[in-house]
Order: sequence, then C-alpha cells, then structure tokens
Amino acid sequence: MAISIELLKSIAYFSSLSFAELESIGQLVSEKSVDRNELILWEGEPSEALYFVAFGAVKVFKTSAEGKEQILYIIRPGESLNDVPVFDGGPNPTSAQAIGPVVLYQILKVDVESILQRYPKVAVNALKVLAQKVRQLMLLIEDLSFRHVIGRVARILLEYAGNGTDSRPRLTQQEMAAMVGTAREVVGRSLKALEEEGAIRMDRHRLVIVDKQVLREISGTPY
Repeated sequence: MAISIELLKSIAYFSSLSFAELESIGQLVSEKSVDRNELILWEGEPSEALYFVAFGAVKVFKTSAEGKEQILYIIRPGESLNDVPVFDGGPNPTSAQAIGPVVLYQILKVDVESILQRYPKVAVNALKVLAQKVRQLMLLIEDLSFRHVIGRVARILLEYAGNGTDSRPRLTQQEMAAMVGTAREVVGRSLKALEEEGAIRMDRHRLVIVDKQVLREISGTPY
C-alpha cells in the first residue's frame, strides 16, 4: 500500500519538509497493521525501527515485578513511539500495545540514521519531539506526586474527551487506573464523585462531560 504523503507531512518529525523530500522519505517507510490488544514492543527487547501511528491509538507502559501497569503515554495518529532506543541504541525502555485496531508506519533504525544525516530539519524536529516527551513525563511525575486521584482523573477526562469524530481513544476504567497510578475501583469512586459535582454524567456505558470548567477546577488545569 502506498504511504500517504499527507500523513507524513502531519508527523512532527517531517514538518516543514518539501513534497519532494517527503516523497524520498516515503520510500523508506513501510506499513504495518496491528490487531486490538496486540503487543507492538516489549520492554527490554532490542529496538529495530521507529514507529508512527497512522490510525488508531497505542498505549506505552511500564510493568512492575508484581505485574502492575503504569501507562506513560497514549500515542495517537501522527505521533511517534520507540524514539529513545532508536537514538541511544539501548533496549526498549517500555512496552507498547494497541488499544484498538492500529496502522503503523515504520522506518528501520538504519534508515532513520540516514534520514537524519540527509535532512538536518528532521534532526531539529526530532529534538523538539523528544523535548516534548520529557515535558509530558514531568507532568506525569507532578500528577503522581502532588495531585489527588480525583484531580488526576479529571485531567485525563479533559485530555481524552473526544467529540466522537476525532482520533482520541475511548479509555476503560482499567486503562484510566493505569494512567493515574491507582486501582480501577478508586477510579470508579472518583467518577462517581465527579458526577455528584455536576462535572460529568454517566449514561449507561457512556461518559458525558457536562461541565469542563468544573473539571478544570478539580484538576488544577488552568485551560
């Protein structure tokens, strides 16, 4: 299947490149389809390629010795995963799993190095992407260290609330628990409390955000 140049253009790594440059890079990109819940990367395994999500969503997570899962990121279309081991040559620091059906674009590690040498703009963009991911991790540490569970849940609802037409995944309570570092039952109680505050409404198996301002106040998010 032909690689979408428009999708490549939307990826932060390749922003500001010309059509001819994108076409050239597209020759090094291959497509891979992944089923729901299929593991894409395993923590500790060697890295072979840099991946970009073309369709669907992927969760990136760490697993403790006791089997507890901590989700670090949810990767959406246009975003990358597995950046760190591709650049430092070490093993995968995290695992990655498809939340639903996923289509990935992949570039082999050796080809990534060639692209960085040939297109300095990509190297600059890569630095920005990595800096943004460090910032996301700092926000996660802040959340886990200083924010109450109900505030963390409120922030996740603000970040991942979709309008039904975008690419944001529908998260289960278990996935939300793995993001905020708690048990599923605690997330359930937090959702109930948010409903009592008038911030959300539970409509059967569907969660509806009623008042985003209340969520912002509870989460401590200014915008």
